[in-house]
Amino acid sequence: MPTVTNAGHVKLLSLFVVASCLILAINFGLRSSMGFFMAPISAEFGYGREVFAFSLALQNLCWGLFQPLTGAFADRFGAFRTLVIGALLYALGIYITATTDSAWSLHTGAGILIGMGIAGTGFGVILPALARMVAPEKCAFALGLGTAAGSAGQLMVIPVAQAFISLYGWQTALLLMCGGALMMIILATTFRHVNEAETTAEEVSPQPLKEALQEAGGHLHYWLLIAGFFVCGFQLAFITVHMPSFLADQGFDATVAVTSLALIGLFNIFGCLLFGSWSGRYSKKKLLGIIYGLRAVVIALFMLLPISTTTVYLFSIATGFLWLATVPATSGLVAQMFGLRHMGTLYGIVFLNHQLGSFVGVWVGGYMFDQTGSYSSVWWAAAAIALLTAVIHIFIDERPVKRLRAGQAAAMG
Repeated sequence: MPTVTNAGHVKLLSLFVVASCLILAINFGLRSSMGFFMAPISAEFGYGREVFAFSLALQNLCWGLFQPLTGAFADRFGAFRTLVIGALLYALGIYITATTDSAWSLHTGAGILIGMGIAGTGFGVILPALARMVAPEKCAFALGLGTAAGSAGQLMVIPVAQAFISLYGWQTALLLMCGGALMMIILATTFRHVNEAETTAEEVSPQPLKEALQEAGGHLHYWLLIAGFFVCGFQLAFITVHMPSFLADQGFDATVAVTSLALIGLFNIFGCLLFGSWSGRYSKKKLLGIIYGLRAVVIALFMLLPISTTTVYLFSIATGFLWLATVPATSGLVAQMFGLRHMGTLYGIVFLNHQLGSFVGVWVGGYMFDQTGSYSSVWWAAAAIALLTAVIHIFIDERPVKRLRAGQAAAMG
């Protein structure tokens, strides 16, 4: 059982928080390494890049489609059961990918099942649990810490996955990764008693899920937040999946791609911790606007400057710092606007649209390359929509909804 404080909250340095971070590290690390399997799997079966790109696009889509469902399941039945089911689906998906003999089995394993597994073991399940379990004043930092853990997983797992591919071949590498997915079940045992500490002031009069969905659906600023996260998904998924192939097309060897994604993971840790901390002190919508605006500038400079190992690594460092820095502020805004009671479900819906953006980014990247032989148009599109998203966030009202403001006023009066 997690060690809790007198106020019923766990400390940031506790077994529960450590296990949460490790699950997110495994979840994100395994997913981020899938781009390195594009070339060997496509070569093995004679596919164009669009086939495996579609599998990974389907993975991102299923991740998004099942995120509201897994969030609602975790809100209702607890994170432990959700994590166990998610880890089993994740492992099964990797196994089917390793033993694939057709495009359809590839889509089933690498696409549908892994996507469902990611939804069941990722941010949409872990972050709401962290938000409920830590003290309110430490919530923003805890969300940043959990997000940073995902980046640490990318930093640690990608080089290992690439080494496995080089030493043992892509099939054995995937089977070893399957074992890694199953480790999340052991870590999930720390969540078995989480619900015992999940009581908040707003749950004195709990809001039914139907009313929560109606409230959020009728809130314009919730939809603006959703639109922004769509763009975030487009950018991140496109870069994660297509960066290795893009760099190979420019004449770089695989070590440059590995270093590039590792740098993104490394500097994302700092970005998540910093923006997570700032989210607890400054306007979350303004932070998001800054992040998206900087992304637009970084991508534009990457396209305009002559490409070299130096510019690749500088781009990776800057991109990494901004990579998942949106997650603490976005998830924190959901909790700030609507409360914690249905955070898993409401954040899951926001994240669904993030993954719709991911689906578009991954698939369009593969499609445009097959059609034009270049990724340039997709890079410039990513920069343009990032700039538009920065403007959108100016208009978001980040105050709690009227229901929560009325409750807070009554509690103070």
